[in-house]
Amino acid sequence: MERVMSLISRVEERRPAVRAGLRSVQALTLAFLVVIGLGPIFMTIKGAMSPSADLIAKPLALWPADPRPENFATAWDDLGIGHYLLNTVQVVGGSWAVQLVVAITAGFALSVLRPWFGKYVYGAILATMFVPYTVSMTSLFLTVIDLGLVDSYWAVWLPSGAYAFNVLLAKRFFDALPAELFAAARVDGANTWQLLTRIVLPMSRPILAVISLLAVMHSWKDFIWPLVAITDPEKQPISVALANLAEQAPQDELIAAMAMALAPPVVVFLVFQKHIVAGLGFTGLKG
Repeated sequence: MERVMSLISRVEERRPAVRAGLRSVQALTLAFLVVIGLGPIFMTIKGAMSPSADLIAKPLALWPADPRPENFATAWDDLGIGHYLLNTVQVVGGSWAVQLVVAITAGFALSVLRPWFGKYVYGAILATMFVPYTVSMTSLFLTVIDLGLVDSYWAVWLPSGAYAFNVLLAKRFFDALPAELFAAARVDGANTWQLLTRIVLPMSRPILAVISLLAVMHSWKDFIWPLVAITDPEKQPISVALANLAEQAPQDELIAAMAMALAPPVVVFLVFQKHIVAGLGFTGLKG
């Protein structure tokens, strides 16, 4: 029988006073986490539905006296949020595909195929995690210029594949898969492609969900590199567009635009949360 470690023994838990205190601490902790997690989202929605005058006069009010849900429609039409969200979907979709392909293929090669030089490649990949992003930005921008990719979404998609953390996650997940399964598949005549597509990928839904979430979240909120690589305002994603709109848009419409930009990644997490939690458990990551 599995033993569960606890600060309070089972005998102490049976005492009414101890049990009531424990439940109170759990309730307060849960309430604190809810406030920390949902508070910013709630305040964003509140600000999006508040008149500009209320945002200045009563910035800490829990709810506006005169809610204006039409601010969302106004921001959508006047600020062109729909156009920028479509740009963001293209940026995120391409970055997600590139990161997923690189992470899965690299993790599969390092964990399952295990070439003799794999440990050196893996070490080089991990070494990139210690290099600050801003250090490599200049050389990356010069490379993008030489390749003629400025103002192209490829300038964002291709560099996103060099995200070492996703490779680390994929490799750790594949390391946990039974090696006997791969050996049996090879005995049955499976080649490398069949090993990946018919054996590994069907078993990798949890880690695919985790990598997909990280890729979507990282690409959706990325600001510096899209600002540098995409100078055409008509092609810029919502993260860059909001910074430009902040100088001219009314505050209530701007916050409404922020709320609409915040919604898609939240929905993605809510839809795939079961797979994400399962994938984090397989990889051994702690939140």
